[in-house]
Amino acid sequence: MFKQLIMLSIGLSIVSSCVNEGIEGSYIKFEKPINFPEPTYDFSVNEFTQEKFELGKRLFYEGRLSADNSISCGFCHNQAQAFTHHGHDLSAGVGGTEGTRNTQPIQNLAFMNDFTWDGAIRHLDLQPLVPIESPLEMKETVSNVLGKLQADASYVSDFKKSFVKTDSESHIVNLRTLTQALSQFMNALVSSNSRYDQYVRGEAMEVPYSEEEKKGLAVFNEKCASCHAGELFTDQSFRNNGLGVNSKFPDELGRGRVNDEDNGVNSSDYYKFKVPSLRNVWITYPYMHDGRLADLDAVFEHYNSGVVEMATLDPTLKNGEVLGIPLSETDKTELKYFLKSLTDETFINDSRFSE
Repeated sequence: MFKQLIMLSIGLSIVSSCVNEGIEGSYIKFEKPINFPEPTYDFSVNEFTQEKFELGKRLFYEGRLSADNSISCGFCHNQAQAFTHHGHDLSAGVGGTEGTRNTQPIQNLAFMNDFTWDGAIRHLDLQPLVPIESPLEMKETVSNVLGKLQADASYVSDFKKSFVKTDSESHIVNLRTLTQALSQFMNALVSSNSRYDQYVRGEAMEVPYSEEEKKGLAVFNEKCASCHAGELFTDQSFRNNGLGVNSKFPDELGRGRVNDEDNGVNSSDYYKFKVPSLRNVWITYPYMHDGRLADLDAVFEHYNSGVVEMATLDPTLKNGEVLGIPLSETDKTELKYFLKSLTDETFINDSRFSE
């Protein structure tokens, strides 16, 4: 299945979601936020339309993508928590199974180079196949999912409205159209209207950006921005941040599973994970790839005094014999003001994204 999808023509283009207030109904338009980088998803190959967005949204909340028809994408990706799984350290699946990694928030995916904590997936159209076929998540096969959808006349009608059938396709409901529809919904999930965004864009704010928030931004730029860089608040690199190995998952390799799997713990990418975006971080707890840190206080304390020495520990966390990032109580307090200002209320309350 993966090879079949990879062979599709895939490129790069510009798009983002307009989530401005005042848009009527479910209509959605795309335009790049002025403070964002160029997106990476190619909409010249998979043109955005309202019909594809609506179909992708229906599929995102469709339980029949799982083996027992009970688990949808939206089950683990809740809008109120920026499309992550509030209160769960690890992803949940069919029959009460539990995964090995924390559910990542879904936002600004149109701007990402690769996906999942270890970057194993290089294109958004491939991403849905991972949870669908994971025995710890949806525990289904793509062929079974397609069979269910093909047997539903309303889905066949929606797919026909959304995609132009070609002679080479035996059925309009196929691997390409399934994944491209899901991509269109996920690409629309652009978070770009936090208090921070309004401040840096110089927009009028009902409550002006406070001195505490500005001080927090200064601390962030000094202590955190080398990794959580730019307007996406991630440099999209893979780093070992000194968490230390989780004894519950001794076989976890991180990025090493993708690039140097045969080398195991000796891989140069061992226990490196993608730097997560900090947008909406105030509401996407618990944190880290395995959800081991319950709140921001725990995150701050990890970097302040809990970094574990490892062969692949990121150099930015080494300062001679001292590991981590020193944070005073004032630093922590001011950082909280800033990080809370990254919460995008427009995004998490936009009814167009709701089930």
